[in-house]
Amino acid sequence: MASFPPRVNEKEIVRSRTIGELLAPAAPFDKKCGRENWTVAFAPDGSYFAWSQGHRTVKLVPWSQCLKNFLLHGTKNITNSSGLRLSRQNSDGGQKNKPREHIIDCGDIVWSLAFGSSVPEKQSRCVNIEWHRFRFGQDQLLLATGLNSGHIKIWDVYTGKLLLNLVDHTEMVRDLTFAPDGSLILVSASRDKTLRVWDLKDDGNMMKVLRGHQNWVYSCAFSPDSSMLCSVGASKAVVAAILVCTVFLWNMDKYTMIRKLEGHHHDVVACDFSPDGALLATASYDTRVYIWDPHTGAILMEFGHLFPPPTPIFAGGANDRWVRSVSFSHDGLHVASLADDKMVRFWRIDEDYPVQVAPLSNGLCCAFSTDGSVLAAGTHDGSVYFWATPRQVPSLQHLCRMSIRRVMPTQEVQELPVPSKVLEFLSYRL
Repeated sequence: MASFPPRVNEKEIVRSRTIGELLAPAAPFDKKCGRENWTVAFAPDGSYFAWSQGHRTVKLVPWSQCLKNFLLHGTKNITNSSGLRLSRQNSDGGQKNKPREHIIDCGDIVWSLAFGSSVPEKQSRCVNIEWHRFRFGQDQLLLATGLNSGHIKIWDVYTGKLLLNLVDHTEMVRDLTFAPDGSLILVSASRDKTLRVWDLKDDGNMMKVLRGHQNWVYSCAFSPDSSMLCSVGASKAVVAAILVCTVFLWNMDKYTMIRKLEGHHHDVVACDFSPDGALLATASYDTRVYIWDPHTGAILMEFGHLFPPPTPIFAGGANDRWVRSVSFSHDGLHVASLADDKMVRFWRIDEDYPVQVAPLSNGLCCAFSTDGSVLAAGTHDGSVYFWATPRQVPSLQHLCRMSIRRVMPTQEVQELPVPSKVLEFLSYRL
């Protein structure tokens, strides 16, 4: 089958420029199972890049130094090569907050990781902070790692020191996400069918258990204003031709479910909000990425990875087209997807075909850099590959739309006394 819609000439699609590679070290007799890189992450301030090399190990590298290494030594970088080793800085107090390379042994297979930072807040969610063991300053940077045992370990990024070990999950922790507001509220998604909300400023106190999924929870993501959480998971058995919904939206002030999003026909494995919170992208094994309006539950766009699309009787799609990961760019115009057909695709939110592609075998996860200029993707062998992302100057109209949508949900937009075409544009229907 063709990889793109028949009306699109593949020669017209731009191939993304390779930036670099971080190849995991391969030891003699190294088992392939357990080397999977299930997650990659950039620190919110752009200082660090982290990924799981497999076999319990997480690697943290200063991102700016990593880019310099690519320029100096070409695209390849063997992470255990002494000739290309990133500079390590002294660990004295004067160097505390300067990026240093760390290799962290988590003691168990790592399935997920996420950076969290502490920034000034208008109103703190925790009380009696002076009683707590850890004082999180404005310069604090944490790394949370979700393990096969169900434990979550919290590390100080600057020192590599273990700070907390959270143990309430009963099965592996498949995904982690911090609230973007700097509150150090952490949400974990597990194969025990639950999401758990943790307050790291309160010594890792578990605040709430979110229940609703009837099978594994694969992924979760906060909206940019931290008020909403999306969670996605494995589908339940089909009963009377009805598939149990696997996409949920939660109110994170009340810890209640807002709505279920119906449309996918197979396990939903990844999700991400747009920078203004007006859009939500979900990736599924049904070979599709859907772009939703999270405020209404409407599907605004479909990015298909199998053409022609699967017929209803085979709605689950083909195994070699399963979509593994999706990520929204910081310009709000592009979405990256990673599928089992050995391709990474960059889509525009106003086009139904990819604007750039890149080859990748055995990809599992992807994420945009903090400034949006680079996409990182992790693979089954514990390595990471980097590509330049589509470069486009956003229009003034789009910048205005994002500014409005950051503070105004769809329902309020629809009440504005403006022409219908303007309403459609602000609602991302144009």
